[in-house]
Amino acid sequence: MSEELRQHFDWTPDDTPEEWVVLYAKRLPEKDKKIFYSVLTLLKNTLNDEHQTPVGEPLFRHLLRTAEMVEELDLLPDAVIATLASVFPAFVPEWKIQLEKIAGKQVVKLVEGIDQVSKLTEFAKVDSLATPDERNRQAETMRKMLLAMVSDIRVVLIKLAQRTRTMQFLGRVPDSPLKRAIAKETMDIFAPLANRLGVWQLKWQLEDLGFRYQHPDEYREIAEALDGNRDERLAYIAAFSGSLKAELDNLGLKCEVAGRPKHIYSIYRKMQKKHLPFSGLYDIRAVRVLVETVADCYTTLGIVHSLWQPISGEFDDYISHPKANDYRSLHTVVVGPENKGVEIQIRTFEMHEYAEFGVAAHWRYKEGGQGDSVYEQKIAWLRQLLDWRENMASSDKANLAAAFQTELFSDTIYVLTPQGRVLSLPEGSTPIDFAYGLHSDLGNRCRGAKVNGQMVPLSTPLENGQRVEIIAAKTGNPSPDWLHNGWVKSGKAISKIKAYIRSQTIDSVRENGKNLLEKLLNRTPHKPNMQKLIEYCGYSKAEDFQVALGQGDISMTAVERALNEFIEKEQQDNKKPAEVLKISKAKKNDKNGVLLNGESGLLTVLAKCCKPAPPDEIVGFVTAGRGVSIHRKNCSAFAHLAERSPEKTMNAQWSLHGLQNVFPVDIEIIAHDRGGLLRDVSDAFAKNKINVIGVNTLTRDHTATMRFTAEVKQGEELPRVLSSLADIQGVSEVRRV
Repeated sequence: MSEELRQHFDWTPDDTPEEWVVLYAKRLPEKDKKIFYSVLTLLKNTLNDEHQTPVGEPLFRHLLRTAEMVEELDLLPDAVIATLASVFPAFVPEWKIQLEKIAGKQVVKLVEGIDQVSKLTEFAKVDSLATPDERNRQAETMRKMLLAMVSDIRVVLIKLAQRTRTMQFLGRVPDSPLKRAIAKETMDIFAPLANRLGVWQLKWQLEDLGFRYQHPDEYREIAEALDGNRDERLAYIAAFSGSLKAELDNLGLKCEVAGRPKHIYSIYRKMQKKHLPFSGLYDIRAVRVLVETVADCYTTLGIVHSLWQPISGEFDDYISHPKANDYRSLHTVVVGPENKGVEIQIRTFEMHEYAEFGVAAHWRYKEGGQGDSVYEQKIAWLRQLLDWRENMASSDKANLAAAFQTELFSDTIYVLTPQGRVLSLPEGSTPIDFAYGLHSDLGNRCRGAKVNGQMVPLSTPLENGQRVEIIAAKTGNPSPDWLHNGWVKSGKAISKIKAYIRSQTIDSVRENGKNLLEKLLNRTPHKPNMQKLIEYCGYSKAEDFQVALGQGDISMTAVERALNEFIEKEQQDNKKPAEVLKISKAKKNDKNGVLLNGESGLLTVLAKCCKPAPPDEIVGFVTAGRGVSIHRKNCSAFAHLAERSPEKTMNAQWSLHGLQNVFPVDIEIIAHDRGGLLRDVSDAFAKNKINVIGVNTLTRDHTATMRFTAEVKQGEELPRVLSSLADIQGVSEVRRV
């Protein structure tokens, strides 16, 4: 046992994990190193040889191997520690308290995410569905669910690493239904997810091992036909790429050259697609060359063909004749050293970005089928994020940690039936939406629901990962109140309930609307002028308003909001301006350093719409129950408020002590996207000693739109930061939002 380990705890793992533990710990800062060893100690004291994974691998060894993969993915030390601690929920009493004390809240959140996803993937089933189309749709929904379930994308990557380790160990396990089921689930869900996120080092293993355990004969046939193992093929590609790069450098061409041998499953897919035997494939080794201009592409092609003999019939010019999805590149196959075929793809950096992140994305081409454009934009953002993490300096990893927190998929929730089927619904959906999502008739007959085994009201908003069971009558119709009370969110549920309401007589619809309005008014102490209220809601006749309300064309929530606004307006019209501006000074709890009408100590809130900060010119607006909201003078939201209620505006200015506070500001950067862009932006923030607390970025048509929320102190800091960002290569615009 190494002395390094002996100093921290007493355990004797096998040699390879011990070597990784020591080498990794040496690379960690002292604080992270202490956390790392503390978690390992707790883990080793908790587990013994009897603790194994479902396929029989000792659990401690499984966790170490997985953590090693996570470290290679460059996901920051807290992700490695969370991987080791991922079994704590099952084995460590009061694990949250212990782990937070050792490693902090972020690691606890990661472990919670891993545990939640693990439970769901164990319960959700694909093979239980009847037809291949249903199974494919279920697998796709589950892949989306895994992304929507997590608030930190690293949870999904850790799950991919865990599955990769399981697949590696399955090679030691005899053939069994469990082994084949795990392999199929891997091919259905985890391998496509790794492909979409561009995690190649895991993707090829998941595909090859899944193929090997499902189709051992076909796997063995291709493996035996390959001349040399993967390491030998990697060495061959590295030598070939090095020779080509040296030649292009000598000619002064700015380029990137990279390659990898095609893995066994990829070769099998190509054989199936082209209906060719292995001997008919010439591109089992591939090299990609990226250059700056189209002219450089053709120059590079000429150099390649001068160095190696091209194979007849294996050249495609997708630059002059792009594919239907606008994919552009030159493809050629040459006879390389040792008489081995090598495929070479040549394109510009811009073409490559489009192939990776645009509508010609490689993952979509491989999977086929029709895409969801909104979903694909989100996937593209995640791919860019994971690509950028490799280019960031270690000193800037803190900024990247904030970017890993993603709410890209929060507009959809994923819930399960008692049989393990996954259903996608809009955020905020209730059991009624769930029932209609399964079947229209079930929605009509829905009368109650259980969530995770507990009875809940039909109005209960559902959350990701919950198991829902509908209690239905033998026959029945929907209740109009479901719509009027805002209990449904999905388009299907809303349309079905509206269709039922429209099937009723117009008199009954009007009477229902009238009753709903009366119920609302009975709850309101202040009785408004009814005709003026109806006109305020956009209707001239009471009957039309009642019908619209009864049909659900206008929701009760909207009417209640309009009623409150109308009553407040009536009350304000009757008040003197001095009464509106009266704010309690009893508590001197304003921390923003703002003077209102020349006075300090009044309760203020910095408006989130415009994020004012010194030396902005500011104004105040009186809000109900929250004091005075402070806006920038040119804020469009303030202009709208002031137009409606000018009596609520106040003069405001910064006091001297306000300049000592930290203020969040939004900065937007427009730039031509390129490798290393996020790193350079992070460097600029770091050099100016600016803390970044939020990151959001999107790339379209090769243009990156990046929005950062940064904290500034002194007024002169912001112009200096904006100037520094504007000097970055490729940046076309920098502005305060």
